[in-house]
Amino acid sequence: MVSVVHSLPDSGIDEKTLNRLAAGLSGEGVDRLVEAIGHARELYGDTKVGTGETAFGHGLGTALILASLNLDLDSRLAALLFAVPDHLEHSREKITARWGAPVADLVDGLHRLKHLRPLTLASAQSAQGVQAQAEIMRKMLLALAADIRVVLVRLASRTQTLRWFADHDTPERADIAKESQQIYAPLANRLGVWQIKWEIEDLSFRFTEPAAYKRIAKMLDETRLERESFITTAVARLKDELAKSGVTHAEVYGRPKHIYSIWNKMRQKDIEFAEVYDVRALRIILDEVRDCYTALGLVHALWQPIHGEFDDYISHPKGNHYRSLHTAVMAEDGRAFEVQIRTQEMHRHAEMGVAAHWRYKETGTSAKADSAYDDKIAWLRQLLSWRDEITDSADWVEQFKRAALDDTIYVMTPQGRVIDLAKGATPIDFAYRVHTDLGHRCRGAKVDGHLVPLNTPLQSGQQVEIIVTKTGGPSRDWLSTTQGYLASARARTKVKAWFATQQEAAMLAEGRAFVLRELQREGATQANHEDLAHKLGFKHADDLFLAAARGEVGMRAIQVALRGETAPNEPGPEIETHVAKAGPGSSGQILVVGMDKLLTQLGRCCKPVPPDAIAGFVTRGRGVSVHRVECANFRNMAARNPERIIDAQWGGKHESIYSCDIYVEATDRQGLLRDISDVLSKEKVNVTAVKTQSKVGVARMAFTVELASATQLQRILTVLGEVPGVASVQRA
Repeated sequence: MVSVVHSLPDSGIDEKTLNRLAAGLSGEGVDRLVEAIGHARELYGDTKVGTGETAFGHGLGTALILASLNLDLDSRLAALLFAVPDHLEHSREKITARWGAPVADLVDGLHRLKHLRPLTLASAQSAQGVQAQAEIMRKMLLALAADIRVVLVRLASRTQTLRWFADHDTPERADIAKESQQIYAPLANRLGVWQIKWEIEDLSFRFTEPAAYKRIAKMLDETRLERESFITTAVARLKDELAKSGVTHAEVYGRPKHIYSIWNKMRQKDIEFAEVYDVRALRIILDEVRDCYTALGLVHALWQPIHGEFDDYISHPKGNHYRSLHTAVMAEDGRAFEVQIRTQEMHRHAEMGVAAHWRYKETGTSAKADSAYDDKIAWLRQLLSWRDEITDSADWVEQFKRAALDDTIYVMTPQGRVIDLAKGATPIDFAYRVHTDLGHRCRGAKVDGHLVPLNTPLQSGQQVEIIVTKTGGPSRDWLSTTQGYLASARARTKVKAWFATQQEAAMLAEGRAFVLRELQREGATQANHEDLAHKLGFKHADDLFLAAARGEVGMRAIQVALRGETAPNEPGPEIETHVAKAGPGSSGQILVVGMDKLLTQLGRCCKPVPPDAIAGFVTRGRGVSVHRVECANFRNMAARNPERIIDAQWGGKHESIYSCDIYVEATDRQGLLRDISDVLSKEKVNVTAVKTQSKVGVARMAFTVELASATQLQRILTVLGEVPGVASVQRA
């Protein structure tokens, strides 16, 4: 059962307490510690922290816990001075001047964590969602601390809070205890701070399940003295037998079983207290594997093995590579107890290895973990194991700083939900991580209550609020690789998907308008669109509209479908296509226009112009649709139906007029459209359509013009680029 150290009185510190607080420190360190105690007591006065405990009492209790962990002087000073930022302006500068930069950094880290209240887990959330959020929070606590000692001080602080709750029944202690079970106990387990883990678990269990806690505590209290006596006798007997067998280097000690651990086993195995064999437990640490089996034989010779309670994890390690011998035996008086046997190397691996058993204990599975994250945890735990030898070593402190987990950032929604993002993520990445629609409608962001640009890199611990519009979508600027709006591939994919959807919607509208125009021209406005689509080989009318927008269905095809006639050739430029004829080794050329009734048409989506590189796509019943080879629609069709692609090239004569789209982007000004129109007029270019849009001082214009060749097109692009204010000119 956990021994609860009650909070100290605030009036002063006796010599015994000071000795505990200064354990392991030099004379100069003790002097600095006494000075910090006096400074904190004078500065805090009777002020209290959020739980109701006095600030000075909390700082002192936290420092005592850190001293019991043998943590360095700076950590203990930071624990005492944790509330200075709440009492002094420009506290960081003042702490640095009086106590040094390392202490100021630790206090600053604690202050950041103080404002990070772990999320309130809604009761409606699934158990899986709760577990995932708790895991993110544990990683966030580690990532926020550039110096991992901040996390250790935070764990000690939470332990002190729970100790204070043991003497003070407050309304919030059950919620804080639940939070401690979900976040802080697994975190302490992960870092190998076992005494903190056990105490947090037992105290939290005391407040969340008071009836069960009291029942198990009573059972343990009734047997505590006889249990301690039994363990002492068993240890002495086992050491003696090991020595007689030639095993001289052996550590044998009683392994305490804690209340929460006992309750957990009873619940998981659905057994009664009397069936928990490891309420009494021994652990044997040896040098060699062969010694483990020798010790196992001695244990089974001394006491009667319990059937079904032996596990050889040395020959058959657990999925997380945990190795040890576990057995349960029955003493002569009928009392059962557990014995664990392992080598020093196995013990170190179990406590600090990359595949340490914390993940198995927390999740109940041996699922393979993120190896990079586990490597860092293992390194941190190894550093912790050195602390007893090099408490005040500057090298140890520097190693701890380097071990910070900074690969991922953790930010919060206004509701307290924690979101994990890749380092360098922006508010737009955050918005898309929360919900796709939130990302699409994002127009601004507040970070910790302040408006920031949307390409601002976020930092762990920040709270992000997204400002949205009711309608609209993302900006194309977000896809720019130079402006830094998006850092995650996931968000970038969602933005591209939105524009692809919008492009399809625009093409659908364009194709529908084209078909309706042709139906009106034919006097068939009442024609059923679905029937027309079926006649032309499409399943749905929307498929027909998209094909019309891509130039796969022309005016003549619609006329033929309406009249039920055989389609004559539609007028168009002369194009040669090269098609392999049936039969081995045979080939030939076909002149499309005017021969074999083969219908051809230029793609409306890309509007090819000689001498553009072109290719043909054989449509279903509508001849050959000719596209520029770099046309996005053509590439998509080729990917879906490569067998329907044919080579094509311009014929020897191409004196036709071709339609082409030109996009112009310029700084908006009075007379801009007039100047561009004058240029086109001087070049004797016929403009058939104009679409303009002006936003935030930038004008975007789309011109549909008729040209004779690509050479003329290139000249038009050049002269338009020389118009004052024009930033870019490009062909569609």
